[in-house]
Amino acid sequence: MIHRRCHERGSAAIEAAIGAPAFALFVGLIIAGGRYATTHQSLESAAADAARAASIARDAHTAETDATAAARASITAQDIGCISITVDVDTTDFAKLPGQAGTVSVHLSCRLDLSQLSVPGIPGTKVLGASMRSPLDIWRQS
Repeated sequence: MIHRRCHERGSAAIEAAIGAPAFALFVGLIIAGGRYATTHQSLESAAADAARAASIARDAHTAETDATAAARASITAQDIGCISITVDVDTTDFAKLPGQAGTVSVHLSCRLDLSQLSVPGIPGTKVLGASMRSPLDIWRQS
């Protein structure tokens, strides 16, 4: 026969009331960390696609247009939940003559929507970014 003391009654309910919110917060932090990591990886992939598209263009204007289109297409295809996307393309090396080495750089910024997580201490949105460079085609023609 098990004897219970009177002062232990209801202790499981109190433990659950204290433990459940802490566990939910922990799970929310894990999910937020996963979203940060996967979004950053997706942005790096999109920046690499954009830099490659820009590097094979014949002129700076076409490079900017191609890079922006490639970045937006990659981010849209990956469906990572960006509220807004900013694409900055550095095409200054296009001023070099064909046959001279140069690079094109692309920086992407994404405002990630985290409002559905509702975790205290984590903002509703977070700006993440990635940058990539690609060598210019030295035999391009204007």
